[in-house]
Amino acid sequence: MRKAIYQLHLLLGLIVSVPVLAWALSGFLYVLPNTVEGGTVERIDPGRVQIAPPQAMAKANELAERQLPTTALTLLMKDGRPQYQAIGGLGADSIFVDAETGQASFSKPPGWKTRFFREAHFYYFSGSWQVVLLLAFSALTALLALSGIYLNLARWSQRVTGADPKHVR
Repeated sequence: MRKAIYQLHLLLGLIVSVPVLAWALSGFLYVLPNTVEGGTVERIDPGRVQIAPPQAMAKANELAERQLPTTALTLLMKDGRPQYQAIGGLGADSIFVDAETGQASFSKPPGWKTRFFREAHFYYFSGSWQVVLLLAFSALTALLALSGIYLNLARWSQRVTGADPKHVR
């Protein structure tokens, strides 16, 4: 039984490691803005922010010509100007609202590097299978972790009881 679980654990490790590695690398590159699109992280000057968050959300809704289910509104510096980024209800796109003037605009299409890392990180490449793939890999990862825990507990129990691991099946 333990040998079968060990072989299953090794096989699951191979299957799960490739997408988990791609996900981890793409997430790592997300935290390094200069690596992907050449962007920089700038300090926000609060004195330049003239538009309040509710006004920014209203401007985004106005541009989209509908009430957006905004899930995140982030204030950031973009191209030397304070801007809100409204995310939600637009798929992978967002709306930028200038925090000084209130001018709203759709986000520009990302470059190939950013697009690649978004695809890899969020499984956008899989289309309607995105949720299914994420759930499947999550389940396989959980099974991998559980089999590893079982194998470690079995090995530790052998050491505690003094059983010879070569003779235990």
